Amino acid sequence: MSTEPKTTPEAPASGSRPGRLTAAAALAALEGLALVVGGAYMLVMGLAGDPDNPRQATTGGVTLIVLALLPLLAARGLLRLRSWARGPAIITQIMALPVAWQLLQADSAMIPAGIALAAVAVATLVLLIHPATTEALGIGGAGNVQEGGK
Repeated sequence: MSTEPKTTPEAPASGSRPGRLTAAAALAALEGLALVVGGAYMLVMGLAGDPDNPRQATTGGVTLIVLALLPLLAARGLLRLRSWARGPAIITQIMALPVAWQLLQADSAMIPAGIALAAVAVATLVLLIHPATTEALGIGGAGNVQEGGK
């Protein structure tokens, strides 16, 4: 048996996690937690409050809680340096941008929420596409040839 550490595509031997990757994971986790809080609020108000349509409020709350799994799992994967986690994290940010746009179109107190969501989404996207992040995750750029020509 060899004493050399084994590396897999899921866990590159790149050493330490860059700060940019930690920040991206933290922002993705923040988005996931915000979805859980929003979903729990909708669920509680749908069950205990007096909404116009209790079934719709309950369904919306459950949907938000289930949707929170994507950024939370992506954040966990990013913290563990898993290359697969970058895709779901990027998808989450791309999905957040139209939501932020809709919040910005509202004539209410939701405008600051839209600004915050847009800022978090753009910042996270920038952090996720940074070369230090892709290198830490073991994601090669275009034209990189893997071992054995694969």
